[in-house]
Amino acid sequence: MRLVIARCSVDYAGRLTAHLPSAPRLILVKADGSVSIHADDRAYKPLNWMSPPCSLKEGTGDEEGVWTVVNKAGEKLIITMEEILHDSSHELGVDPGLIKDGVEAHLQELLADRIETLGEGYTLIRREYMTAIGPVDILCRDGEGQTVAVEIKRRGEIDGATCTVPAARHWAVEVKRRAGIDAVEQLTRYLEFLNRDSTLAPVGGILAAQAIAPQARTLAEDRGIRCVILDYDALRGIKRDEMTLF
Repeated sequence: MRLVIARCSVDYAGRLTAHLPSAPRLILVKADGSVSIHADDRAYKPLNWMSPPCSLKEGTGDEEGVWTVVNKAGEKLIITMEEILHDSSHELGVDPGLIKDGVEAHLQELLADRIETLGEGYTLIRREYMTAIGPVDILCRDGEGQTVAVEIKRRGEIDGATCTVPAARHWAVEVKRRAGIDAVEQLTRYLEFLNRDSTLAPVGGILAAQAIAPQARTLAEDRGIRCVILDYDALRGIKRDEMTLF
């Protein structure tokens, strides 16, 4: 990984255009080829980025100090360096990845085996689909053959209704045991990233959990994200012994 701290301006040219005026920023160039520009806030969310596969060209001569990053769709990220304050490279090696707890890992395995839980006609493509910002737990297709990405985490804190949104070509799914607003924000970041890939866009979202907080449901619906409630016992094939009124 290469870390560069520089006073720079940034221009994006693609389906839209965007400009970041001159300011001190952190630029990350990762081994997978991705380039991201960060400010000293916003936690880990970049101001702008280019996902792999892409190429980085550092200008020489009259273009010295100008970095041009181009992806396979021809979109460009142009970084104009005014002053480089720090430039270092570090070999991080292969990351072992996030180790999920037992329930979370089991939920992923169960949902992959019973992918039709998400809807009639769903089929599994693969588990642990890798992206530049982390692995999406399950990649699958819906009944119409459209791609669905499923992200699974632990239980959240909510009631158990299900909300629906208009159909989209692709779906990203964030699964938590008890989903709060943080789950919606995490899924939103995945959607922002996935929608930059012209081979996937448009990408819709599904938040799946054993329960979803009312505030999280409201935020999800506002962002066009579908909510799905998971029954852990039903996924395991366990029938409850207690009597129910409904």
